[in-house]
Amino acid sequence: MKSYRKELWFEIKGRRGMVNITRDVENCLAESGIKEGLCLVNAMHITASVFINDDERGLHADFERWLERLAPHEPISQYEHNRTGEDNGDAHLKRSVMGREVVVAVTGGQLDFGPWEQIFYGEFDGDRRKRVLIKIIGT
Repeated sequence: MKSYRKELWFEIKGRRGMVNITRDVENCLAESGIKEGLCLVNAMHITASVFINDDERGLHADFERWLERLAPHEPISQYEHNRTGEDNGDAHLKRSVMGREVVVAVTGGQLDFGPWEQIFYGEFDGDRRKRVLIKIIGT
């Protein structure tokens, strides 16, 4: 069994954003040489997410509106967490809803996706550098 590890770094300008990282992950898979196994893609920060969905602009706008309704950023005084001097209580909740990581099967040297599936990095407290871990294991 082989193992491969790489970190991707992001710095999203502004508070929130979504980036399609599928090609980056596919490049890591090619670099790994692994043909059969599993690929973990993990947001290494508690105010960011990795998730799988469709790469459709309207859906991304829907996510943005839906997440802001679920956990609005303001007023920041509504979150106990923000009483510690932070202003990102909403970002922690958004990350909990969108997820920490994804695991994708690797078959024949390819990510084994269903129709329309793509991997995204979701940022909920941006304007600073954050990383995503890619860990691939297999043969």
